[in-house]
Amino acid sequence: MDNSPQLDQISRQLMTSPRRKKQKILVVDDEPDNLDLLYRTFRRDFQVLKADSGISALDVLATEGEVAVIISDQRMPEMKGTEFLSKTLPQFPDTVRIILTGFTDIEDLVDAINAGQVYKYITKPWDPDELKAVVQRAAETYDLLKQRTEELRRANAQIGLLKSLVEITKSAPNVDTTLDPIVQACGRNFAADGCILQLVEDGKLLSTQAIYSQLGTLKNWLDADPLAAEAIATGTIQVCSNIAKDEKLNQVEHYATTGIQAHLIVPIIHKTQVLGVLSLQWKKPSTLPDEELKIIHISAQLLAIVFGCAHDRK
Repeated sequence: MDNSPQLDQISRQLMTSPRRKKQKILVVDDEPDNLDLLYRTFRRDFQVLKADSGISALDVLATEGEVAVIISDQRMPEMKGTEFLSKTLPQFPDTVRIILTGFTDIEDLVDAINAGQVYKYITKPWDPDELKAVVQRAAETYDLLKQRTEELRRANAQIGLLKSLVEITKSAPNVDTTLDPIVQACGRNFAADGCILQLVEDGKLLSTQAIYSQLGTLKNWLDADPLAAEAIATGTIQVCSNIAKDEKLNQVEHYATTGIQAHLIVPIIHKTQVLGVLSLQWKKPSTLPDEELKIIHISAQLLAIVFGCAHDRK
């Protein structure tokens, strides 16, 4: 069964995301007037964090976590800007670093740039418009780095999931013993709060099932779920990306008691028969990328082959 048009529709639902927050940047300078000027220059476009030394800047990062851009003065007491930036590199490799300098510290700056610690240096006194343009490009560079890092992480995870599913299905003596390792792998890979894999026969859910849960003890409520019933009846993927906004589902008891806010349920089909369902649940409105939807679909096709072979042997 070709679910490509349906996957496109589901992707549009699940890719709806909230308005983007301002990016965080960190400005570091031991001169109060410069620090205040930097803050006022960028506060409209960014969430600006301030620090008056390299040591206090490291404390800010330890509390606030990763920022998109760091703008640091070079000449500061206790710790030079390049030394401070070098200390941030291992934990925050994607952060883009800019040095402000009023001196000709060429050797330090060249070494820092060659080591990947500094994206660009700006000489004092700086031109506000030039600095704004540099920081905007730096923020865009950060976004691109994060996107590529996430794409690589997701691709590796997807390859790992498919390899795991193949190994599980090859080594398990029967379908029942595959359910638990499969549901654990799927739940973790798709960062689900809950995941249920349950067999179906003659259009009805069987008691044979496996559950993955980050919600504590998860009760299986698929037999009372409208999306599950529709998936089994129609043989098509069913999704709700925001339960609270769905009039048909927001009054269903198990959504209220579990706090589930998004539910994707995939029928596992062999020769037009639904042999099982894979349910993925999240406690917040979902923003699954299109690539992950495709992997879910491929995973369901792989499970259909395994379940179908077992069904044909009966």
